[in-house]
Amino acid sequence: MATKPTSGVGGGSSKAAAVKSAAKLGVFTLMIMNIVAVVSLRGLPAEAEYGMSSAFYYLFAALVFLIPVSLVAAELAAMFPYQQGGMFRWIGEAFGRKAGFLGIWLQWVESTIWFPTVLTFGAVSLAFIGMDHVADSHLASNKIYTIVVVLGIYWLATLISMKGLGWVGRISKIGGIIGTIIPAGLLVVCGVIYLVSGGTPQMDFHSDFIPDFSNFDNVVLAASIFLFYAGMEMSGIHVREMRNPTVDYPKAVFGGAIATVLIFVLGTYALGVIIPAKDINLVQSLLVGFDNYFRDFHMEWFTPVIAIALAFGVLAGVLTWVAGPSKGVFAVGQAGYLPPFFQKTNKSGVQKNILFVQGGAVTLLAMLFVVMPSVESFYQILSQLTVLLYLIAYLLMFAAAIYLRYNMKDAKRPFRIGRRGNWLMWLVGGVGFLGSLLAFVLSFIPPDQIPMGSPAVWYAVLFGGVALFVILPFIILHFRKPSWVNPKSDFVPFHWQKDADSQAKLVAAQKSFEESGNQ
Repeated sequence: MATKPTSGVGGGSSKAAAVKSAAKLGVFTLMIMNIVAVVSLRGLPAEAEYGMSSAFYYLFAALVFLIPVSLVAAELAAMFPYQQGGMFRWIGEAFGRKAGFLGIWLQWVESTIWFPTVLTFGAVSLAFIGMDHVADSHLASNKIYTIVVVLGIYWLATLISMKGLGWVGRISKIGGIIGTIIPAGLLVVCGVIYLVSGGTPQMDFHSDFIPDFSNFDNVVLAASIFLFYAGMEMSGIHVREMRNPTVDYPKAVFGGAIATVLIFVLGTYALGVIIPAKDINLVQSLLVGFDNYFRDFHMEWFTPVIAIALAFGVLAGVLTWVAGPSKGVFAVGQAGYLPPFFQKTNKSGVQKNILFVQGGAVTLLAMLFVVMPSVESFYQILSQLTVLLYLIAYLLMFAAAIYLRYNMKDAKRPFRIGRRGNWLMWLVGGVGFLGSLLAFVLSFIPPDQIPMGSPAVWYAVLFGGVALFVILPFIILHFRKPSWVNPKSDFVPFHWQKDADSQAKLVAAQKSFEESGNQ
């Protein structure tokens, strides 16, 4: 998961900016947007351990998760183009406000837990800007150094976010290219040059492509690959901006999916070519791989350059997600789902109190370094918790899409999975649901490849974390008061709320949407 997109969470809130785009999106443009939004390099070492079979996991996850998420989100986004809320809207229309609030809550919490993992990768990148790579490796493994850098970058991103989305957008766009796309291409090119010039590959190219499913340990760590593809629901927001969405959107989705899979597969192979599987470290190996290639090419001086680029890419991604999911929760909160404390903004209109609470949670999570046996184990356990929470939201989304085919069967669907009947939605949504459920179950099992310390800590963090974050939104709703509703909120009620005020807001929102589209 790369620079996480804001519109995937609060898609309705960005409708005006989307519709005002000067030109309709073409297939190639949306395909590139999908790639930039999803591709991240920090997870490549986790799959490089599997050698040739890593490609199987990428392809499997793409078929049962990436493509279903993209298509289902496109249909849901097209159904509710001028209603705010993203997942809150989609799930709430099907299963009610409590389930909808759970969905967007989990997206926000998931992104909060994600911060320490991606920032750990950023800390490692910065550690490798020196020229003594043995010392750099020791620094990257130092817990105190990692905590300081993680919190330093995070709070810097928070302060920048306080200035508004203009700053966030500019830095994120540049960082996505410099910190993700260019390094991904460079890694693959290095691997090709290394092999063509006679380098000895550390990967066994004659090993099995299909994993040995009798060995359950081969599957457990790979469950986290589903999160590599998370965020593709963002592209569904743009389905109405395409010239011919019924034909062009599937082309963009499949084109982007193929390109994303190729980047992941080739990047993973390039890493496996230069580092033996037994020496792969989930946190450091991407930088070590680049360094090994550059030393072989007598370009050691370039390692600090790529380290800075990757760190900048991390900052860009964090900036986007500091502002994004919290913005979605803020919009929902103003509709009366969060206390007034969480609805406070600064002079730039940024949700300051939500960002401060989010920052406090990130700070506490970073302190888990104290009880975890290594930086790598901390990285993995938080990654797994992130996967679990996000997958619950996706399970709700897939179920909602199928349910709405019957509960709102007469609703307009500018983009529809299958021209007639519901069988294709059952197939796509059902495969996505079952794939997400499989990854959810596997994510509870500790991987043997990583020294996790006490299994009790692993299970306590995962089971306790999931239970806590699933229960919390229902506790909040239990104490919900009418006074929580912000009188300035223009949040459009659900279709099953039939009172006159609800209908007036719906008509006003639709009129505003149509007028902005004509500008």
